[in-house]
Amino acid sequence: MLNFNYLNQIQNSYYINSSVPFSPTGTLNPALVETVFDFAYQMTFGQGGEHRAHRTGGTHLRRNGEIFANTFQGKLAEYALFCVLTDNGINVSEPDLGIFSLGKWDSVDLTIGDDLISIKSTKSFGNLLLLEEHDWDGQANYIPNGHGYDYTFLIRMNPFCEDVMRRNRFLYSDIINEATLKQKIIAESWTFDIPGYVTREDLVQIINEGFILPRASMLNGKTRMDASNYYIQSGDMRSLESFIIDQR
Repeated sequence: MLNFNYLNQIQNSYYINSSVPFSPTGTLNPALVETVFDFAYQMTFGQGGEHRAHRTGGTHLRRNGEIFANTFQGKLAEYALFCVLTDNGINVSEPDLGIFSLGKWDSVDLTIGDDLISIKSTKSFGNLLLLEEHDWDGQANYIPNGHGYDYTFLIRMNPFCEDVMRRNRFLYSDIINEATLKQKIIAESWTFDIPGYVTREDLVQIINEGFILPRASMLNGKTRMDASNYYIQSGDMRSLESFIIDQR
């Protein structure tokens, strides 16, 4: 059992106290970035798929630009972990690029044998694994699809797609020319690191011990939370190196 640290709390503000500095593990191949772009564009602006317009327990309705950013970022993070694991000789399933309707896409990210892997992405300076409170039951089952994930990884990306979209004034758009957006996305160099992972047993522990960042609270005094989230700090997570050793 790991020793997880609660965030420091001052009234309605919560502060990180167990962090890991961003240290790039690799850079994603431009051809792979283009493949992920095509998937994310079709799932959103191309209207080939369907994603939830708001977070569980949240109030903010997302525009297509925001949904694209989340979809692109999430799938890119899946490929980041996939590449690292395969480079280390681990037989892991490839990320799914199928175009699905709402409820079908929200499933397993990767698998190793019978083990299910969930992947969460954040910005390069992010130090929290966040899980929306109302999406999880007390046994760490993900309520929208009923799965219990054996491992959950945190992947940090630089740049972060939301920032690229915001910088180009695309984030809050519902219609964007595909070629114009692709040019902006492909021009970036997408680096990542993997600060760690947790097991399903770890998630059960933090759920039952009330590691919750409440809705409307302030993270580090500047980011207001749109929904309540369970959290684990990056400095408290299990290392990628230990996972690779255990899988060999």
